[in-house]
Amino acid sequence: MKYFKTLFLTTLCILSFKTLIAQETTEEDKLSLNEGSIDNQFEFVIQRSNNYQEYKVVKKNWLYTLKAHTLDSLKAIHKDLADTQAIVDKQALEITELKSNLTNTKDTLDKTNLEKDSMALFGMQMSKGGYNVLMWSIIGGLFALLLLFIYKFRNSNAITKQAKKSLAETEEEFEEHRRTALEREQKVRRQLQDEINKQKGI
Repeated sequence: MKYFKTLFLTTLCILSFKTLIAQETTEEDKLSLNEGSIDNQFEFVIQRSNNYQEYKVVKKNWLYTLKAHTLDSLKAIHKDLADTQAIVDKQALEITELKSNLTNTKDTLDKTNLEKDSMALFGMQMSKGGYNVLMWSIIGGLFALLLLFIYKFRNSNAITKQAKKSLAETEEEFEEHRRTALEREQKVRRQLQDEINKQKGI
């Protein structure tokens, strides 16, 4: 019984150890000096290096390869940064142009609104409210003048009619007076002629 227990435990330990070694081997197999990220390449160099006391002994060609890959990665990063900076600069220029266009558009809109809300009168810009007040004031003044003219006209017409009536009455009186005077003159002449005739007859 003890023999089987010992055998079982030994077998279990060997299997666990092999599994552990297999896992480490698999992880090491995943690492490569020519593929993967820079971190994986550094890890490859560290794990595959030999130990000398407390130091790691690294192959020179690995270091040169790692250096070349690192420089390539840095160049790619610098290129990406340069491209990104160029895009940022271009977008900043576009933003500046858009802001300038927006300012011009706002100025034009303000000018258009001012022109829309104002009227030109004798070369001067007036607000619509002021223009309406001025126009209605002029219309009101002209209407008042018209009413005054109509009043004066009617008054003058009444005076003219009265004057014509008075003139007609005066002319009628004058005609009556002239007729009366003519009759009186004729009567006096007849009397005078009668007297002359009487005198001749004597």
